[in-house]
Amino acid sequence: MQLRYQYRVYPTPGQQNMLARSFGCARVVFNDALRARQDAYAAGVTLSDTDVQKQVVTAAKKTPQRVWLSEVASVVLIQACQDARRAYRNWFDSLTGKRKGRKVGAPRFRSRKDTRQAIRLTRNGFSIRGNRKLYIAKVGEVEVAWSRELPSVPSSVSIIKDAAGRYFASFVVETTDDPLPECDAEVGIDLGLTTFAVLSDGKVIESPKFFRQAERRLKKAQQALSRKDKGSKNRAKARIRVAKAYAKVTDARKDWAHKQSTAIVRENQAVFVEDLCVTGLARTRLAKSVHDAGWGMFTRMVEEKAARYGRVFVKVDRFYPSSQICSTCGVLDGPKPLSVREWQCAACGAVHDRDVNAAKNIHAAGRAEWLNACGGAVSLSV
Repeated sequence: MQLRYQYRVYPTPGQQNMLARSFGCARVVFNDALRARQDAYAAGVTLSDTDVQKQVVTAAKKTPQRVWLSEVASVVLIQACQDARRAYRNWFDSLTGKRKGRKVGAPRFRSRKDTRQAIRLTRNGFSIRGNRKLYIAKVGEVEVAWSRELPSVPSSVSIIKDAAGRYFASFVVETTDDPLPECDAEVGIDLGLTTFAVLSDGKVIESPKFFRQAERRLKKAQQALSRKDKGSKNRAKARIRVAKAYAKVTDARKDWAHKQSTAIVRENQAVFVEDLCVTGLARTRLAKSVHDAGWGMFTRMVEEKAARYGRVFVKVDRFYPSSQICSTCGVLDGPKPLSVREWQCAACGAVHDRDVNAAKNIHAAGRAEWLNACGGAVSLSV
């Protein structure tokens, strides 16, 4: 399995200048490659990947308009050309149905005003030196904050500059993790807004609400930015302050989601989650709370870690009425407004907490789907 290991890097001012040139050259080559493919498609001409690379890299370096492309490593330019090819391939595969998932739009041109810049290098463009520094072609040895060891030799690395002005090195490595020891525990998860999640065993995970807690600070930083003159140095500084404030919230949410998802996967052999339509919920009046909860990121992490460590992960149909079914007798009691947090089944008289009952039903439905897929006996009883 291929994974990304990301580390903070600290280039010197001179290295930052060279990286800025690399970002700019990669952006120009990417845009030239897109334009060449668009022109060829409009003219009805077929261009191979080699023809595009020769046109926007090899031949372009010999022209007065693009002679400065020779100042950066050639691997940066070649990979930018390959990224443009992959963007076009993903778009056409999405149109024809070869690519699974959501539809992918046509690739857009990169802008020099984008706050996030990145370049990608293969093994002939970087190396990890004996002094634990990362060597980047035509940039030099960059200091890396190694938070953990790489499990294997990386096949490629992406150097990223985010909106807050921080630099990162994202390595692609091959991992061979051993499955976790099997256990008998299984859990169904009901995601919510008041509490982040309620598990079928009764455990409640409180919602940290990182954005809500930082909202006042973000508002003041955004107001300070809006008062600065466009194009001024003070506005550029204020933009960095806003980006750093948002990055702090994002990093805290991601770190918390990693810890919670790891604990759930480690403690349970099978995890069952409701397949929520986050995109649709984000268009409602609850949009801010939905984005702050980060359901999609959390669910994706649980799914990836379950596959990595040999656990079972099942998504229950989003239209499954988990809040309307009595988890004791299985009677469908009908829809209930969100204000009803506790209800009594009219058939068996059992009193249910809305969220715990939904988590138990998600567990039962997910387990039945899992056993059905494995050819076992299907039963909604836990």
